[in-house]
Amino acid sequence: MQEGTFLSPGFPTVTGARRLERGDVFAADCPTRLLLDRIADKWTVLLLITLGEGPMRFNALKRRIGGVSQKMLSQTLRQIERDGLVTRTVEASVPVSVTYAITPLGQGLVTALGPMIDWAETRMSEVAVAQSTYDKARGD
Repeated sequence: MQEGTFLSPGFPTVTGARRLERGDVFAADCPTRLLLDRIADKWTVLLLITLGEGPMRFNALKRRIGGVSQKMLSQTLRQIERDGLVTRTVEASVPVSVTYAITPLGQGLVTALGPMIDWAETRMSEVAVAQSTYDKARGD
């Protein structure tokens, strides 16, 4: 088997220097699907877009992102930190100060998400009309 070939879809072999290979999102066991679940999550998207504007502390993030609970904010931050999309910096103070910042990997994702957010914000009225038309046709 050659370096970089797949043992199964989405799982590259590592021989010598690590090579990054493209996954196969259509393969049932490809880890890309887990990543898509994460980046399709509204809290992940909102956090990344917000942190793309600059580092922020936890409470500032909570105030900026309407409707997110403290538990969901903490959970999502942990997940995207684990994924390498944000960093968490703890400053020894009383009380302890924690700042979150986007990583270069996360910034690349923010760049990709920008057009999607723009599309959603500018097309929501069209989607609402389509939903209403669909609901009326079905008698809902």
